[in-house]
Amino acid sequence: MTIKVHGYAASSPKSALAPWNFERREARPDDVTIKILYCGVCHSDLHVAHNDWGWTTYPVVPGHEIIGRVESVGKDVKRFKPGDHVGVGCMVDSCRKCDSCEQGLEQYCATGSTFTYGGVDRHDHRPTYGGYSEKILVSDRFVLKVPDGLDLKGAAPLLCAGITTWSPLRHWKAGKGSQVAVVGLGGLGHMALKLSKALEAEVTLLTRSPGKEQDARRLGAHHVVLSTDQAQMEAVKGKFDLIIDTVPYTHDLNPYIPTLSTSGTLVMVGYLGGLDPLLNTVPMILGRKSVAGSLIGGIPETQEMLDFCGKHGITSDIEVIKIKDINTAYERMLRSDVKYRFVIDMSSL
Repeated sequence: MTIKVHGYAASSPKSALAPWNFERREARPDDVTIKILYCGVCHSDLHVAHNDWGWTTYPVVPGHEIIGRVESVGKDVKRFKPGDHVGVGCMVDSCRKCDSCEQGLEQYCATGSTFTYGGVDRHDHRPTYGGYSEKILVSDRFVLKVPDGLDLKGAAPLLCAGITTWSPLRHWKAGKGSQVAVVGLGGLGHMALKLSKALEAEVTLLTRSPGKEQDARRLGAHHVVLSTDQAQMEAVKGKFDLIIDTVPYTHDLNPYIPTLSTSGTLVMVGYLGGLDPLLNTVPMILGRKSVAGSLIGGIPETQEMLDFCGKHGITSDIEVIKIKDINTAYERMLRSDVKYRFVIDMSSL
């Protein structure tokens, strides 16, 4: 039997999000049925609602930073029980058989992971709908345990902003003695600062905006460098083992490459698309420096990140909103008018 659900959806690229009643699929033996308590608001939600990437199918219910309470479980589910606090991130399924999936890297599934919203279910071919809604059904393999004591509201953005910055930090082995820089101080950037600091790296914020030093230091930065100041950039030439670039729009990477150490890597996590201007490869070749990309994290890595955040008391800095204010929140996101993530209290639905 399908489940009737109330939520908020966009019906076209130009329309505001509005209340929408829809049906979720029938529960399967490995499903966890989750009452959604909080849902973070990601820039991706806005991009998909507006069809900025060109693949949105309408109506679309955004939301992939989901924290909820288990209502029921299928007969094959052993890890969860009713009443548990759980999370759901950007994926709800994958092929589970390819090399990436077998390594716990479901985000790089050879056939494409099934996204929490805007995707197509692999079994019944119904569209997937996200967390701007009352409840969701997800295979237990893609449900995450929320550590006891972690603030549920502040934990929601960990499911995207948190894991998107955690994954490159872990892959490039950031830790004690590492020199890590973060480009951009927004939803992703503020999580990168917090996580890098907790990993005991020496952390620098690279920013174009003066006046962010106090907040950056509060969030974990040891140093703040104004990237438009040539003298300040020259002073950090060859310093960074890893740069996490969180900027969500096209921008010039060339000023940052010389600040990498020999064999250092700049990782793009915020922007999808072509580079403008073109990348100058000379400093890369002369110093074995790399520009790479990274996409969220697999389920094991995401659980590792949540457990780490539970141990260190790390959550996102948030502003809680009601679902009726989601369109205003989108407008404010476009102006970068949030510190640093909106989270919807779904009891307001």
